[in-house]
Amino acid sequence: MLGPVETRSVSPVFVGRTDELDTLNDALARARAGEPQALLLGGEAGVGKTRLVEEFAAAAARHAVVAVGGCVEIGADGLPFAPFSTALRALRDALPERFAAAASGQVEELARLLPDLGEAGAGRHDEQGTARLFELTARLLERVAAEQPVVFVLEDLHWADASTRHLLAYLFRTLRAGRLLVLASYRSDDIHRRHPLRPLLAELDRLRTVRRIELARFTREEVARQIAGILAAEPDPARVDEIFERSDGNAFFVEELAVAGCDGRCAGLTDSLRDLLLVRVEALPESAQRVARIVAEGGSTVEYRLIAAVTGLGEDDLIEALRAAVGANILTVTPAGDGYRFRHSLVREAVSDDLLPGERSRLNRRYAEAVEADPTLVPADARVMRLASYWYHAHDAAKALPAVLDASVVARRRHAYTEQLGLLERAMELWDSVPEEVRSALRPVDYTEVYPPCGCDPATTALRPLDLMAEAAVAGRFGGERERALKITKRALRLLEDEPDPQRAAWFWIQRSRLVQALGRGDGWHELATAQDLVRGLPPSEVHAEVLARAANWSMLHRPGPEALAAAERAVEYARMVGAREIELHARLTLGCLTVDSGDPDTGLAQMRQVLQDTLAEGLRQMAGRAYVNLPSELQSVGLDREAAPLLREGIAFARAHGLLDSEARMWCNLSEAHLALGQWPKAAEAAAHAARGGHGAQPRGAGALHLADLALARGDLAEAGRHLAAARAHFGTHDPMPQHFLPLARVTLGIAAEEGRVADARAVLLQALDAGFPPGTHRYGWPLLLAAAGAEADTRTLPAARPGRAEVLDRLSETVRTLTTGAPLWQAYDQWTRAELLRAQGRDTAELWSPVVTAFECLDRPYDLARVRRRLAAALLAEADGDDGARDRAVELLRLSGAVAAHLGARPLADAVTRLAQRARLTLTRVPSQALTSADPAAALGLTSRERDVLRLVSAGRTNRQIAGELFISPKTASVHVSNILSKLGVSGRGEAAALAHRMGLFPAEPAPAPTAG
Repeated sequence: MLGPVETRSVSPVFVGRTDELDTLNDALARARAGEPQALLLGGEAGVGKTRLVEEFAAAAARHAVVAVGGCVEIGADGLPFAPFSTALRALRDALPERFAAAASGQVEELARLLPDLGEAGAGRHDEQGTARLFELTARLLERVAAEQPVVFVLEDLHWADASTRHLLAYLFRTLRAGRLLVLASYRSDDIHRRHPLRPLLAELDRLRTVRRIELARFTREEVARQIAGILAAEPDPARVDEIFERSDGNAFFVEELAVAGCDGRCAGLTDSLRDLLLVRVEALPESAQRVARIVAEGGSTVEYRLIAAVTGLGEDDLIEALRAAVGANILTVTPAGDGYRFRHSLVREAVSDDLLPGERSRLNRRYAEAVEADPTLVPADARVMRLASYWYHAHDAAKALPAVLDASVVARRRHAYTEQLGLLERAMELWDSVPEEVRSALRPVDYTEVYPPCGCDPATTALRPLDLMAEAAVAGRFGGERERALKITKRALRLLEDEPDPQRAAWFWIQRSRLVQALGRGDGWHELATAQDLVRGLPPSEVHAEVLARAANWSMLHRPGPEALAAAERAVEYARMVGAREIELHARLTLGCLTVDSGDPDTGLAQMRQVLQDTLAEGLRQMAGRAYVNLPSELQSVGLDREAAPLLREGIAFARAHGLLDSEARMWCNLSEAHLALGQWPKAAEAAAHAARGGHGAQPRGAGALHLADLALARGDLAEAGRHLAAARAHFGTHDPMPQHFLPLARVTLGIAAEEGRVADARAVLLQALDAGFPPGTHRYGWPLLLAAAGAEADTRTLPAARPGRAEVLDRLSETVRTLTTGAPLWQAYDQWTRAELLRAQGRDTAELWSPVVTAFECLDRPYDLARVRRRLAAALLAEADGDDGARDRAVELLRLSGAVAAHLGARPLADAVTRLAQRARLTLTRVPSQALTSADPAAALGLTSRERDVLRLVSAGRTNRQIAGELFISPKTASVHVSNILSKLGVSGRGEAAALAHRMGLFPAEPAPAPTAG
C-alpha cells in the first residue's frame, strides 16, 4: 500500500549461515531426486531464522515451487491449521491444475484445511476424522510434488495450535514419496518445560528422517559484517566490540543497537530488553505510536481496513502514521499488500506488554465491534475465530459466550477437535458470568452435534452445561485429549447425581468406558455394566441400543459366547425399533462375527457380507472400514485365507482413499496373517511392517509386531522373535486383556521357550492359559496354542528333565482339546493334528494316525502346515518301515516336498528337521518323488489343487501370467500367486523347471491332433 520503503536497519548483505544453507540445499537436492525431506529450524528470537528461510526460499524458487505459511499468535484462541491453510493456498495458486488433479475426489474433506475449495463435508464426525484429514493432506502434497519439486515452509511453530502440531507430526512421520521438502521453524527460547511444542520436538528428534538445525548467534566477525552492511561502511572496531557485547551476537539486537547509535539514541539506553525493543517505537510521532499499539493487539497480521475502523483516523492521517511506522522499520506491509504486521514479533510483544490492562480490553472491544459492524474487514475463514478472541479478551462474557460457541462449531467442522475442546472449556468458564436471558436464547442444535437424550427437542430447548460437557467429551476423545475428556465425564456424572437422568447418565458412562480403555486404565467393562444397569427396564431408545451394541462388541472381544450373541441380537432389535441405522449395522456386524464363532459360519458370513454391501451403498465409510476388517478376519478364522486376501486388499485401497488409518492398519494385520497361512512370507512381513508403522494405534502395532515374531520363530531367529514379542507386549499392555492378544502372545512365548529348551517356562505359559480357559469363540487362537504345547511336549518326550509333571500337562491338554470347536475343516484338521501330537508325546503315534492329518491339510491352503505334518507322517513311516521299501519311498517323497517348502519359505527349523530325519534314515531327497511319478493322479500326490493344476498346464505351455489370467478369467496378480504356490509344492526354482517336471510326470499328455477336414 505504501510501496517500497527504504530501511537502514536490515543489512542488504546476508551474513554467515554457510553450514545451515548447505544443509538446506542438500535437502533440496535430495527432494528433487524424489526423496522427501523434513527439517526443523530452531533458534532464539531475533537470531535470524526468517532471514535464513527467505534466502533459502529465494534460491530454491529457481528449481521448486515455494509455499510459505506462518503460525499466528492468535492461534492460542483458534485459527486451527492456519499455516497449512496459507501454504496450501499459495501452492494452489502456483500450481492450480496440478493441485486440482491431486485434490480430485477429496475436495469436501480438504476444504476443512483450505476453505477456498468450497464447503467442507457435513458427514458425521468420528474418531478417525482427524487422521483421515491428515492422511489426505499428506497424500495431496505427495501427488502435487510428484513431478514438480515443492518447498513447503511453516514458520513460527512456537505459536502453532494443537491441530497444526499434530498434522505436522503426522506429515513428518508418513512422508513416503514426492519431490517434497517440508521446513518448519520455531523459536527455541520460548520452548519452556511445559510448552506444548516440547513433546512434539522430542518425538520428531527420534525420527531418523527428520533433520534439525539449531541456528547459533553471530560471532564477532559476523556482527562486524552485519553492521557494515547496515552502515554501508566499515564500522569502528570499538563500536563493533560494544554492540557485540551488548547484543551477544543476536542479529536482531545488533540491528537495533546499530540503528540506535546512528540516530544518536544510544546514550541513556538501558540494558533492559524491553527498553531496547521499545526505544524506536517511542521515537515515533504520537499518532504512529497509537497505531502501533492498535496493530500490536490485533494479531500477528492486521488488515488495513480493520486498522482504519479501529483507529477512527481519517485516511490521510492514518497513512501518515503508518508511513512513519513503516519508515522506522517497526511495521511492514504484508506480502498480499492488504495489511500490516510488525517486522519482528519481539517488538510487537514488547508493545503489547506495554499496554495498560484497561487499554488492552478496550482495544479488543473496538476490534470486535468493528468486525461485527462490517464482517468483510477480515477474511471469511478467520472471522469467527477472531471475534471469539476479541470478545473474550474484551472481558465481555455476554458477547464472548455465543462467539466462543460459534468458534467451537467452526473448529469441529475443520476436525480441529483439540481447539474445539479448548473453546468449549472456555464457554463453560464463561457460563456463570453470562446473564440468564442470553443463556436461555442458546440452542443445543446450533452449537452441539452430540445430543444425549433428555426427552426434549434440541431445536427448542435451551442449551445446558451438560450439553457442552457432552460435546466436549467427544471432542476430547476425537482429538486425543482423553485425560481432559475423562475429567469432563466425571464432572457431568457428578451433576447427574443431583439431576437424575438415567439415559443421559448411561451415555456418559459409555464415553467413560471408551476413555478408560484408551487411557489404559482398565478394560471398560465396569463402566459398560453401569450403563446397562441404568437403561435396564427403560423403553427402547438410541442410547439403550448403543449400550447393548457396545456391550456385545466388548463381549465379542473379551468373553465371546451365548450371552454376547444374545446382547448383539437385542442391540439389532432395539436399533431397528428406534431407527438408529449406524448402531444397527454395528450390532449386525458384531452378531455376524459371533455367529461364525459359535459354529455357524455360513449364516454369519452371509450377514457380514450384507453389512459390507449396505455400508458401501449408504456411504457409511467408518462402518464400511470396520466391515472390511471383520469380514476377512472371520473368513480367515475358518481357513478361507485365499478368499480373505483380495477382500483385504480391496479394503486397504478403500481405507486409504478415505483416510481410515486405524482400519487400514488392522487390515494390514489381517493380510499379514493371511500371507503367513498361504506361505507368502515376504508379503506377510511387508504387511506386518505396514501395520507396525508408528503412525497407527497401539493395537495394530502390537498385532504387526506379533506377526513378525511368528515369522522370526518359524525361521529360527529366536532373538528377533523375542524382540518382536516384547514390542507386541508393550503395545497391547496389560490393562485390557483380550483372547485375540494374550493367546497368540502365549503361543509365541511358549514356542520360544520350547526352542530354547526351557520346558518349565513353556509349561508355565500353557498352564496360565489353561487356567484362564477357552470360552466359545476363542478356538481360533486356542487351537494353535494347544498344538504348540502338545508339539513341545512330544519333542521333549525323551528328556529326563521333562518327565516330572508331563502326565498332568497331557491330561489337561487332552481335556481342553475335547472342549474346543471343530465346526470348520480347518479346525477339524487342527483337532486331528493336536491329538496326533498328544499321542506322539506318549510314544503312541503311528503312520495310520498321521495319514488322515496330512489328507486334511492337503485340502487346505496352508503349505507350511502341510509341510510340517508331512514331515511327521514321514517320521512315522520310517519308524514302522522295517525293510518296507514302499514305506521308505513314500517317506522320501513326503520329506522332499516338506523340505522344498521349508527351503522356499526360509523355515530353517523345519528344513533342519527334515535333513536330520533323512540323514538318520540314510535317505536321498534329490530325486523326483516316485509316488508322483507312479500315482494315477500325480498332481494330487503333489498336493496341487484343481486351479493350480490348470495354471501349471498353462505354465507348461509357455504362457505368461497375464495370458494365464486371460484364459482362466482371473487377475494377473492371482495368477502370480498360484505360480508361486506351484513352485513351492513342486520344490522347483523356476517356471522352466516346473514345466520340465510336469512333462516327466506326464501330467498333461499331448492332445491328439484334430482330424483333417475334407478339402
